Amino acid sequence: MKEIIPRPQSCILAKKGGTFDMARIDALDIDATFSLTAPIIKDILEKGLGKKLGKEGEKVLKIGFAQELSPQSYRIECDENGISVSAGDAAGALYAVQTLRVGSMMGTPLQDLNVPCGKVNDYPRYSWRGLLLDESRHFFGEEEVKKLLDVMSMHKLNVLHWHLTDDQGWRIEIKKYPLLTEIGSSRPRSQIHGWGSTDTDDVPVSGFYTQEKIKEIVAYAAERGISVIPEIDMPAHFAAAMAAYPWLACRELRRDVHYYFGSRIPLSQGVRDWNRSACIGKPATLQFIKDVIDEVCELFPAPYFHIGGDEAPKDEWKDCPACQELIRSLGLKNEKQLQGWFTNEIAKYVRGKGRRLIGWNEILEGDNIEKDVIVQYWTPQKDGRVIRHVKNGGNAIISKHKYFYFDMPYAQYPLRNTYMFNPYFEGFISMYDNKVKGIEGALWTEWISTPSKLEFQLFPRMEALAEASWYGGPKNWKKFQQRVKDYVPLLDMYGLNYAKDEIYRPCNH
Repeated sequence: MKEIIPRPQSCILAKKGGTFDMARIDALDIDATFSLTAPIIKDILEKGLGKKLGKEGEKVLKIGFAQELSPQSYRIECDENGISVSAGDAAGALYAVQTLRVGSMMGTPLQDLNVPCGKVNDYPRYSWRGLLLDESRHFFGEEEVKKLLDVMSMHKLNVLHWHLTDDQGWRIEIKKYPLLTEIGSSRPRSQIHGWGSTDTDDVPVSGFYTQEKIKEIVAYAAERGISVIPEIDMPAHFAAAMAAYPWLACRELRRDVHYYFGSRIPLSQGVRDWNRSACIGKPATLQFIKDVIDEVCELFPAPYFHIGGDEAPKDEWKDCPACQELIRSLGLKNEKQLQGWFTNEIAKYVRGKGRRLIGWNEILEGDNIEKDVIVQYWTPQKDGRVIRHVKNGGNAIISKHKYFYFDMPYAQYPLRNTYMFNPYFEGFISMYDNKVKGIEGALWTEWISTPSKLEFQLFPRMEALAEASWYGGPKNWKKFQQRVKDYVPLLDMYGLNYAKDEIYRPCNH
């Protein structure tokens, strides 16, 4: 049986040795409390063992509920007569089966169904183990998303942060505002060759998810123990929405959906006001945003709502009568506090729907953000405001650029960066560990236009992300490299493209 990724917290082999051959299992008994993940558990086992499993037989794999185990935790006990699994919830039950699957290479040509006798006690270090998928910049579609969800589940990742709107495309149907997808989901071309280039291609980009398709994907994720968190960017990264409805801006300019990803192209064309925020001084804009939130919350049952909030330019707010009047009437100091007020208003609105607001760490610039707001810390430079937010009782999700920005070249951010991540950095110390909800890798897609490239950037980084977010013990880079190599047949099983040079790089790297 192979060492797995992520590594279990405790694995004790029986002193007398011995194994149990999982091929002998002919029946499956899953506790009724695990109904959410039971179908996928059964599917994994039947496909891996190559046979159907009834409820009765000579060798029954029993997966039972154990009240003493915490959520997402599980226990596996194996002797020569069989295997028993206990779990604290449906997610824990699924993770136990994924451990058996990965450890035995179940379903691959290299499978070894002999499980060593002993006991595994396992639980996650962090409750939030996430991956951000950006489909605003490039649209990949249902089949690729489901494929990623399958592989995330195998790695015990439990949050898909779905970035569905940005300047370059609006990818979610909003029935009250049909132009968001009729206009906002398409652009005629894209900038290519990186941030410093002004080159473009002639390849149109379009596509969006209907509300019915969103529901289907969210349900598919839930069966695999994964919550899907929508990100609807506001007040910045809003150009696709303003292309559809120009009145959302302070100045009603007719602008197309952006086909560029930064300032190089618009500045070369003499367009200096290319980066704009929504006009939050207009009551109509706030109503639009609340209407969008209403529809989005009906599609995503997870108790979180991400608004981005990063990189929000405020130049137009300074010259906008509506924004300036709002600043005066609220007694705010400046435009930064205006964004802080907006963030708090949206936080209050989604709280009324049973959600907590999440935003990137730039939302703290106004120094008036409620501590109930969760901050996602991404910036390469140290942000002392995040430290203060956590010290004052707020929560954080860690997505630090150097470790978890998976769109970056491996030559710049190698696999070792992600694996060796130390959560106690830049003022985060162990006494605040309970305020860190977890870790999330980010796969931005400005320069990723195909599923093959998407997968290349993600694998084997997903293995390192899984290990960093699940396992709390000491690190051993050389042993981890070997475990990644052992994982290759499982990646091949899903038909994934992965960075072979990074996997087989010499250990002294």
